[in-house]
Amino acid sequence: MEIVFLDAFTNNPGDISFEALEALGHFKAYHRTSLDELPARVQNAEIVIVNKFVINDEALKYMPNVKYIVVAATGFNNIDINAVKNQNIPVSNVVGYSTNSVTQHVFAAIFTILNKLSYYDSEVKKGRWSQSPDFCFYDHSITEVAGSCLGVYGYGAIGSRVCEVANILGMQVIATNRNTSKPQKDYITFVSDNELFAQSDILSLHAPLNDETAGIVNKDTLKMMKQNAIIINTSRGGLIKENDLFYALDHNLIAGAALDVMISEPPHYSNPLVNHQKCLVTPHIAWASTHARTKLLEGIASNIVCFQQGKIQNPIY
Repeated sequence: MEIVFLDAFTNNPGDISFEALEALGHFKAYHRTSLDELPARVQNAEIVIVNKFVINDEALKYMPNVKYIVVAATGFNNIDINAVKNQNIPVSNVVGYSTNSVTQHVFAAIFTILNKLSYYDSEVKKGRWSQSPDFCFYDHSITEVAGSCLGVYGYGAIGSRVCEVANILGMQVIATNRNTSKPQKDYITFVSDNELFAQSDILSLHAPLNDETAGIVNKDTLKMMKQNAIIINTSRGGLIKENDLFYALDHNLIAGAALDVMISEPPHYSNPLVNHQKCLVTPHIAWASTHARTKLLEGIASNIVCFQQGKIQNPIY
């Protein structure tokens, strides 16, 4: 069975093993694939793995033998559902692999902002500590997370893990929850969207991008927030109206933001948020710990094994 991974570089630039996939058939991984390169690479493929490569009618016409597609991610915005349905091609994604990695990134971003780590590191490297008359210096207030209010928008696997860690750190935890049947931890208070924006000192976004959630952070919701509030987004860039966030940061409506995702990826360098002094921007890496990427490849392999046994695991439709 021929298995082709069309855009493997972001999942595995070479620091982890493809052994689990190589054991399942004739496996070939390409760093990236253009549409021009596609026909030669997939003409004999029965299983195709994609991360962000777009699967639509045009791509599918070059895949005459494909019987199964695996998305090397949880999100599957790059899959034209109608196109694969029309071809009767099952598609699976992988879930649960990045929970700890994203949670770690959320709190790394929070601590970086609150403790002004980048600022103080820069000042020390300029020689300021060496020239200080005292054993230390601090000219920006340092805020503790204990006692502050963390709001979580999207109480899924990652959101609930973020809530758990926040509770351990002594934070008050509030969240939105669309799934009312999900068990409620006694340390979480579920609130409305408006209450979430109004009460959060730190707001962490963990919702999928859809018609209901798109642009949930906008000029109206930003006006509800505290002036000292911070927004963390490790979910999808489209949850935030970027121009509205820029205005809020520039006019001191909120204190800061940490963005690991943006509407356009990669963003243009002229994007004002990329260069804003109150906005910490990282290149969509919250999910990408070595452990998470290894679990992701194991999840892909597990999906393929199930398919080879006549079952579809983690179908997306």
